[in-house]
Amino acid sequence: QVRLVESGGGLVQAGGSLRLSCAASGSIFSSNVMGWHRQAPGKQRELVAGITSGRTNYADSVKGRAIISRDNAKNAVYLQMNSLQPEDTAVYYCHVIVAGVNYWGQGTQVTVSS
Repeated sequence: QVRLVESGGGLVQAGGSLRLSCAASGSIFSSNVMGWHRQAPGKQRELVAGITSGRTNYADSVKGRAIISRDNAKNAVYLQMNSLQPEDTAVYYCHVIVAGVNYWGQGTQVTVSS
């Protein structure tokens, strides 16, 4: 069983930064895909960034503003978001795929004020 708990969301002014953290419990390896998705009101959930075996990928909308990192010893994944804009406002979800099963955290709200 895998459990994911996010933290670090909040209210920030446009141009500001936030660092989201996700602590995972269970058997997770560096080869397991971990990532962050987000869902804004009235929109579909979308991938923000992913990381596996040291390789990263980012949505075009956050390239150059986001950095995803991982601490395999702590079973943790992080998302540093800089130059935040109001359109980044969403609930951010941590995600991991283990043995073909998708696991999600409960989400953390990020609100960017203009």
